[in-house]
Amino acid sequence: MPKMSFIKSAVKMKDFPVSPLKEVALAGRSNAGKSSLINVWAGGKVAKVSQSPGKTRLLNFFSMGDSYIIVDMPGYGYASRGGDELKTWRKMIEGYLTQRPQLAGLVLLMDMARDWTRDEELMAQFMMKNDLPVVIGLTKSDKFSKNDIKKAIERIKQQSRLEDVFAVSSQTKSGCAELEEFVYRAWIKK
Repeated sequence: MPKMSFIKSAVKMKDFPVSPLKEVALAGRSNAGKSSLINVWAGGKVAKVSQSPGKTRLLNFFSMGDSYIIVDMPGYGYASRGGDELKTWRKMIEGYLTQRPQLAGLVLLMDMARDWTRDEELMAQFMMKNDLPVVIGLTKSDKFSKNDIKKAIERIKQQSRLEDVFAVSSQTKSGCAELEEFVYRAWIKK
């Protein structure tokens, strides 16, 4: 895995990093484990992991060596955000997802214990409408048996109608390298 490092945080397009590298967006609920997965991929602490969900308010850009860039997006579904903040969040996310030509795809992270919800459906549909691929990472898989993991993957494949679903755990690092390898081979290398 390439060496990962933090590049910058930004809200507006004019402040995004100027780079010819492709980008992979990381989305999910506020407590889905995006920062933890980034730290596994980095092999150390490059992303802040908060005890209270909803702390990420900006787009955070991380380089995967000189291969590509991971963009950690603020989590969705966090109730304490007010109406104005939600509008700003939506504008920033939609702006990034529709106007960033180097965007290669979206890794949608969700807690393995959860079902596919309207939030995930909207995110996946938005990406597909813009002809961009989506892969799902089911987090916290270390809390489940092999049989339950298999059932969860099948359940989410059925609910989401998406084929690429990975079980990952930032605790045991299980599935994390496989997910990153899939993203690299399917979206970056081609």
